[in-house]
Order: sequence, then structure tokens, then C-alpha cells
Amino acid sequence: MRRLLPLCCLLFAGLLQAQPSQPLTLDRIMADPAWIGPPVEQAWWSWDGREVYYPLRRGDTRIQDLYAQPVDGGQARLLDGAARGAIDGAEPVLDPQRVRMAFVRSGDVFVRDLRSGALLQLTRSEAQEVDPRWGSDGSLVWRSGHDWFRWNAGDGVVVHAAAPKAEDDPARPPKADRMREDQLRLVATLRREREQREALRAQEEQWRRADPSRPPAPVYLGKDVEIVATALSPDGRWLFAVTERKQDERGQPGRMPVYLTESGYEDTEEVRTRVGRNLPRAQSFWIVDLQQGTPREVSTAQLPGIGEDPLAALRREAGAESLKGPRAVRIEAGVRGLLWSADSQRLALMLHSVDNKDRWLAVLDPGSTTLHSRHRLHDPAWINWAFNEFGWMPDQRTLWFVSEESGHAHLYTVDAVRGGRARALTTGRWEVSQPVLAPAGDRFLFTCNRVRPGTYELCALPAGGGEVRELTRLGGVEGFVASPDGARIALRHSSSYVPPQLAVMDADGGSLRTLTDTRTAEYRAFDWLQPEYVQVPSKHGAGTIWGKFYGPRTLEPGRRYPVVLFVHGAGYLQNVSERYPNYFREQMFHNLLVQRGYLVLDLDYRASEGYGRDWRTAIYRQMGHPELEDYLDGIDWLVEHRQADRERVGIYGGSYGGFMTFMALFRKPGTFKAGAALRPVTDWSQYNHSYTANILNTPDIDPEAYRRSSPIEYAEGLQDHLLIAHGMMDDNVFYRDSVVLAQRLIELRKDKWEMASYPLERHAYQQSDSWYDQYRRILELFERTLK
Repeated sequence: MRRLLPLCCLLFAGLLQAQPSQPLTLDRIMADPAWIGPPVEQAWWSWDGREVYYPLRRGDTRIQDLYAQPVDGGQARLLDGAARGAIDGAEPVLDPQRVRMAFVRSGDVFVRDLRSGALLQLTRSEAQEVDPRWGSDGSLVWRSGHDWFRWNAGDGVVVHAAAPKAEDDPARPPKADRMREDQLRLVATLRREREQREALRAQEEQWRRADPSRPPAPVYLGKDVEIVATALSPDGRWLFAVTERKQDERGQPGRMPVYLTESGYEDTEEVRTRVGRNLPRAQSFWIVDLQQGTPREVSTAQLPGIGEDPLAALRREAGAESLKGPRAVRIEAGVRGLLWSADSQRLALMLHSVDNKDRWLAVLDPGSTTLHSRHRLHDPAWINWAFNEFGWMPDQRTLWFVSEESGHAHLYTVDAVRGGRARALTTGRWEVSQPVLAPAGDRFLFTCNRVRPGTYELCALPAGGGEVRELTRLGGVEGFVASPDGARIALRHSSSYVPPQLAVMDADGGSLRTLTDTRTAEYRAFDWLQPEYVQVPSKHGAGTIWGKFYGPRTLEPGRRYPVVLFVHGAGYLQNVSERYPNYFREQMFHNLLVQRGYLVLDLDYRASEGYGRDWRTAIYRQMGHPELEDYLDGIDWLVEHRQADRERVGIYGGSYGGFMTFMALFRKPGTFKAGAALRPVTDWSQYNHSYTANILNTPDIDPEAYRRSSPIEYAEGLQDHLLIAHGMMDDNVFYRDSVVLAQRLIELRKDKWEMASYPLERHAYQQSDSWYDQYRRILELFERTLK
């Protein structure tokens, strides 16, 4: 297989090939990732399927250069200047007849004729147009803000189709007021002027409705609301709108100090409110017949289970009032939760209860104001952040969607018109991810992990169901996109030490060729230690815990090795996979640790992604407890199978990994001789709502879950060596978390702990100096305490 480098990388590699390979050092590991080479983060097709476009970061700058790669051979070429104005855009949408595709490039809407290749630009403005969608009649709609526009291939005219406004309708009669009525009764001039204004407004409205060249009449949704999302039917007749009531009383936002600024003066930034202090607002839904212009409110009262309160028992225990009436609901992920059928006959909606215990896939007939549920997913813990995709089948009567109903994410279809039981298209102890219908609508394409949880391939399934086929044997498929004609598929794939690269193959899986290798010669010259994928048996009823083990290629007989355990962040994230890891710096650091005589184990503990619903929700109301059990089992496995020294175990990680480092040292003193907690959560009541309330509910109704899950509650257990490292501009996990814990440790008169602060870093560090300093401290900690 021949690997083709983009031009920029070939030149850079040529400069490096004459240089000898350097030894692996901490300074090199923590340098700007430009020394590794840029990953291919996105790719999309030209209209004719002859080229694939992709951006690459230019060196250590923030500039993204754009390349065109011929798929039949030849070198990638840099697109610059005027050449960038002739290409197709990412994420195009095909019309139902598959003769045109629309896309947004640089905020403007374009249409490409797939028969002739002719490119038509529909907008040219400073506004950002988004969300193009086709109708069955050849019409295209898109929006700018919440204003909607429509174009039809027949007449080629762009029409401003809908203009929703968060204002009161000026034509609506004012509320009854005795003083106003007396004033108009007694003063004829005021009465006459009002009548003339009303007559002028009525005449203007009549002319506007009769003149198709005039802009649409505004749709007034009220001055006391904010518009959250809108969706225009492709035929231009129906507008669906989602609103929230404005709130004057909001939870007190945080004020984060910023000590180092360009001005030389200290400053502050307003940051998010804490969990439970600013609950997600209930949303209201409106359907508007644009021929009439009057919004009608859509009811959610018919959704099954909407009147049940899953937290009723907890509310009673906390002495809180029980919920009355239907629960509040919200659209899933804004406009992604709204999708009109191409024939404009039905609107599909993905709704979540505000407590996130229920999800409904519902359908609205625009002539009605009643939602009809087509699928309800209930979870006693919480509905997943992922696996909420849905769409229309080509018949415009059937919906496909993804659900964790079986315990793992799988594809389903349901009759959108008649309802009935959803039909499962895939089953098994694996997950469907990134599902799309192929351009012809005859099959689904998706990534799957059928072989093992961390092995990802591109899979295909007939649209009507049948056998799932794995089209690749790569192990680390990151993403994919089919060419407009469906004949080929562009893939991004990676492996442990290879950042995502571009490949192309035939739609049936044949003739796969990797087109890029963006790694530098220096990076490729290192003899990287490949991780060993291991299965740690759980002694706590969890089955198998998957891990990556890093150790010497041959263990010395009779020797006992010190151990470092790594804890990935985010909680719900997968690091034990065949893909290029999120924690690529840490992986190189693990190579360095092995060179210095350590064993390293990286686990996908309970709560991690890729293992199904029960693995994810095992931490409900008890964060830090099942995960710690998994790491204790990891220690046992290392002692039994890899000659680990139980008396010399360290642990480290960032964000959720920092939180887990605290839980390990505080709750199991003596088991872990040292730990490094990076940008750690110390008290979950200080974190955000959208993440924390799913797992622990809210502090007012479930205070015990917060006490059980917050490391600061266990701080008196610290007896081993601890390093705390935190960016002072962290607007995700506030620096304040570490400050409060530091004061707690001072008051408890704990020793053997230290704290490193980074004045110019947020949650994700950007500066190589900070990365180096932090990991120098981690390495010194382990060398000092575990050797």
C-alpha cells in the first residue's frame, strides 16, 4: 500500500529525514503537537467524486490550510485564494431526485447540479446561513438566525419565507383599561388618529399578502419569550417554533478572576452557574400556518408517561413538593431535534424531559396541535447524551432512529403515520454509532464495535433490515462520508500512534487505499510501545474491565515493578480503543514511564463509553465508587499477571481522572502511595447542570448523592503523597475547586501534598510550557515515592 503525503507534509518531512532520531524525552513529548504532524480532522467529497477535500493545521499556528486529494492517484494540492471559491462544501444534502446537492460554504448557500457540475450561489452576505433542507418538489429551505428562506429550481427565485419575532403582535388589541377607554371616548382627535393608524396597518397588510415580491409578515410569538429553534416545512407553508419564557431570576453566575491580561490589570469573567441553581427552562411549541400567520400552541400532554414523576420518592425524602401536571420537556439538541418530511406532510421531533429520564420520538401533523408519540425511551438513571439520531426513510412515512432500549445503541424503524411497535434492525452487545442513510437510500452506513468494544469498523445494513456487513478491517475507523453518487466512501481511520488519516474505498468495501500519512519523519522514527489490550475480571460483579497495558516487552523473572494507573477524563469517554487516543501525550508519557521501569494500566472503568447503557449508568447517584472498585481490581490483576508491586502503586488523571485520583487516595489510604489530580472536580455541587444533574439529580432533592460522590467529603482520609495541578482560568472545572480543597487540607493539617497553578491555562491546556511543567512534577512525584 502506497501512502501519499500532502505537499506541505512532504516538504516538512524532507527536511527532517536527514536528521537522526532523537531519544524520547519529556520535553519532546509535551511540545506542541505540530512535531507529530496534523491529523485529518474532517473530509468531504467534490461533486463528481474525483477528489476529497480536507483541512490541515499549518505547523504550530492556528491556520487551517485546505487540500484537494485526487482519489485515483496523484499528490494532494493546496487550495488557496480563488481556488477555494470553486469547491464544494462539507456536509452537503442531496435532493430526493439526487440531481442536485446543496451546501453551506463560508456562511453562504450553494447548489451544485450533479448532472452538469454547474455551481449556483444563492446567497452572498455577512449573515451566516445554515441548515439547508430539500423538499420533494425541488425546493430548498435554509435559515439565517431564525429567519427562513426558500428557493425553487423551477423559478430560481430566493424568497424570504418566514420571519418569527419574539415580540407582541402590534395588531393585537391591548388589554382592557378603563383609563384608556375613557380617554378615547372623551378625546375625538386621539380616537381618530388611532383609527387612521389601524386602517393604514390593515391596508399595508392586505397589500403585503397580495404581493409575492414583499417580505413575509412577521410571526409574533410574544415579548416574554426567547426563540430557541425553528423549522420551516420545505413547501414553505408551515413554521414550527420552540420558545422559552424569559427568566428574570437566574442562579448567581460565577465570577472567575483572570490575573494575567494584556492590559496589565487583573480582570474577571462571568462563568456558568452551578448545578441546580439554574434549571433548564421548559419549552413551548408552536405551529404556524404562514398563510394565516397565527401561532397555535402544540400540546405535549398526550406523550406517554409525561405526567409521571420519576423523582417523586426523592422529593418526598427531601421534603420537596411533588410535580403537578405534565413534566417540562425540551427539544433534543436544538434544531437537530426537528425534521420535516420532504413532502411537508409531517414533522418529527425528538423530545427529552427536563429531568432527562424520558425521551420521545414524536410526530406532528401540521394541521393539528397534538403530538403523537412513536417511541418512548425511559431510563431510571438518565438518557444518554449520544445515540439520539433519527431521520426519515425515503418513503417519507417511516422514521429510523437509534435507541439504547435493549441496553446497547441500535437502529430501529417505526411507522410515523400509524405508530405501533418499533422494529429493531440491529441487535447484540455492541453499538451503532454515526448512522446515516446511503445516498441512494437503500442501506444504512454506520460505525460499529462488534468484534470488541474498542474496535471500530465501517458497517452496512440494508435499509429494510438484514445482515450487518463489516466493510473494513481497520480497527480504528473514526468517520466516513459517501461520495454523492454513492460509489465510493472516504474514511478517516487511525491507530494507537497514527493520528487520523484519509483513505478511500469502493462502496462495497473493496479497493481500500490510504491516501495520506501526515506524520513527521521525526515522529515516525520512534519505536513506540504498542499497548496490550487486556481484560481485567471484576470482583465486584461488573464482568470484564477492558484496559491498555504498557510494560516492557519481557518482564524480568522475579522482579516486582512499580505501577502507575491512568484515569481518563470526562467519565463518559472511551480511551481503550484501537483509535488514536484523546490522551496522545499521556500515551507517550507512558512509554517514558515504561523506559524508567514502571508498569502502566489505563482502564475503561464503569461510566466509560462503548460498553452499553448499564456500564454507563453504574455510577448513578454514586460517582467514584464503582470506578474505584474497577481500579482496585486492576491492581489485583497486575499483581497476579504482570509482576506488579502492590506496595508501589500511583494513580493520575485529569478532570474526571483528577476527581478519581482524589477518590482513590482519600477513600483507600495506603493503597495508592501517590497520586496526581489534574484540573480535578472536588465538589460536584460546584459543577454544571447539564452533566451533573443527569448522574446525581440536583443537590436540593438528592443531597446524599452529592455527599457520597464528592471527594471533599473524604479529604480527611489523605495520608499519601498528592499533587494537585489546575489552570487558573479553567471555566469548566473552576480553579476554585482546588482552592477550596487546599483550604480543607490545611485545616485538616495534612502533609505530603502540594499544588501547582497555571495562570494562563483553561481546562484544556494550550501552552507546551505548562504541559511540560505539569508532567515534570508528575514524573518527579512518582520517581520520589514509587521507586
